[in-house]
Amino acid sequence: MKRGYLNRPDCRLYYEVSGEGPLLVFAHGLGGNHLSWWQQVPHFRDRYTCVTFAHRGFAPSSTPPGGPNPDDYAGDLDALVDHLGGGDVRLVAQSMGGWAALEYTLANPARVRALVLASTAGTITRAESLFGDGEQMPGWIRAADATVAMLMAKNIHVAAGERMAREQPAAHFLYQEIDGLSFGLDKIALRARLAATARRPAGVLRTLNVPTLWLTGDEDIVYPPFLSDLLAPMMPNARVVRVPNAGHSVYFERPAEFNRVVDEFLQA
Repeated sequence: MKRGYLNRPDCRLYYEVSGEGPLLVFAHGLGGNHLSWWQQVPHFRDRYTCVTFAHRGFAPSSTPPGGPNPDDYAGDLDALVDHLGGGDVRLVAQSMGGWAALEYTLANPARVRALVLASTAGTITRAESLFGDGEQMPGWIRAADATVAMLMAKNIHVAAGERMAREQPAAHFLYQEIDGLSFGLDKIALRARLAATARRPAGVLRTLNVPTLWLTGDEDIVYPPFLSDLLAPMMPNARVVRVPNAGHSVYFERPAEFNRVVDEFLQA
C-alpha cells in the first residue's frame, strides 16, 4: 500500500495505491471518498494496480478557495495518472466520478483501455430531446422526488437507499460515516455546480470508441437508469448492465455482483 498527496495549484489530492498490474483507477461519488471502494480494492488488487483518491474538497484532500469546481476534476485525474507513471489506464467512475472519468477519456482516448460509468452519464447534458415526447423522465422525477423526501425524513442516505438501510444496516451506517468525513464541504453548492457543468451534447459519445460499461441499479432514485439505456447505443463499443434490487450505489450495496460484472468487462 502506498499513500500520498499530490500537490495541485490550488489544493492537495490524497491518493492510495494497492496491488500490481495494469492501472485501475476508481473515482468516487458525491457521498464518498477514497474509502468508498473498500469492497473493490481487495477484489482487484491481485491483478491490477488499484488507485483510489479523494476528489478536491473531499477529506483528506484539501479544499480549494471557493470550493471545488467539477471542471477541474479531469485535470486532477490527468495529473494523478502522470504522477503514478502514466501509460494506459482503466477507469471506474461512480456518479460524480463520471465528471472526471468521462472528460479525461474524451481528452485522452488512446490512454483509456476501458471505462466504467456506474450510475452516471458524467458531463452529458440531460436534454429533453433524448427522451422524446414521453412521460418517462417526468414520471421518474416525480417518483424520485417523493422517495427522496421520505428517505430524508427517516434519516436514510438517499444515495444508499431504503433497501440498503433495511437489509444491510451496518453497510448503510458505514456509508453515512464515509459521507460525513467531508463535513466541511458544501455539497448542496457542489451539486448545483455539477448540474451546471453537465453540458456535453450526447452526440459526442458517437466519437468515443473506448470500450465502455454503463452499470446501473434498477431502483436508482438519484440517476435515471434508463438514461444509460439511451446513451450506450450511441457509442461504437458499449454495453449496459442493470443490477436488480439495487439503488444508486451498486458498488456498495451489491459488491459481489458489481465486482463480477466489472471483472468480466475488464477481462473482455
